Amino acid sequence: MSLALLITPHVPYLRRYARAVTGSQESGDAYVQAAIEAIIEDADIFARDINPRTALFKVFLSIWNSVEVNNAADGGSGDPRLSLVDRRLSILTPRSRQAFLLVYVEDFSPKNAAASLDVSDEELQQLLTTARTEMAAQVVSDVLIIEDEPLIAVDIEDVATSLGHRCIGIARTKTEAIEICADKKPGLVLADIQLADGSSGIDTVNELLTQFEAPVIFITAYPERLLTGEKPEPAFLMTKPFQPEQLRAIISQALFFEQNASIREAS
Repeated sequence: MSLALLITPHVPYLRRYARAVTGSQESGDAYVQAAIEAIIEDADIFARDINPRTALFKVFLSIWNSVEVNNAADGGSGDPRLSLVDRRLSILTPRSRQAFLLVYVEDFSPKNAAASLDVSDEELQQLLTTARTEMAAQVVSDVLIIEDEPLIAVDIEDVATSLGHRCIGIARTKTEAIEICADKKPGLVLADIQLADGSSGIDTVNELLTQFEAPVIFITAYPERLLTGEKPEPAFLMTKPFQPEQLRAIISQALFFEQNASIREAS
């Protein structure tokens, strides 16, 4: 298969990634063009022993990281033309930002992300840990936990507070959740979908989101009730039992991107 056929389907996604990495559309597109031109000039730099998307991103990152100034942390961009997310991304150290975007935005597997960055699996995990720590330091929020199993609720609270967030309350039922939010509005909701009194966590969240906006993470043993392919669906979903590190990552991600959506009731 020709290089053009291998590369072309992945160029739009590389452009999206490049804009996030560089902090601007103009710079990102310029580096994407440079990567494509480099491959045309020397096809050997395009690795054939990994999948085409990974190989294309690897060429881009090699070029981007070869420019010394690109690896100097800038302490955050104050450019008002950038979105809130872009400004936050610019605060992350360069390599951790690259790793985070590959895994959590471009949905690369850890193996492919490590290959694109030309690092070991262990180095990739260190970069992701750094990114999560840096992200958590930027976004501290009040958290509402909606969970009817006390031990699980405590585990969730421990994870949230370990990131510096404040738990405003743990609700076992829809009524309790509404009462808690009457006094203080959370910046993040972590909710089960089946509550102690038989009420729906999804219905509870939808009612709460008519009063305020906040990202929601559903933590459930029944993900199939939400992942039906119909819209809307939750942006963030954890399956019980969960690993604390996974929950830390998704909490930081949810707050970082501030995604808010009303969730369809499961039948």
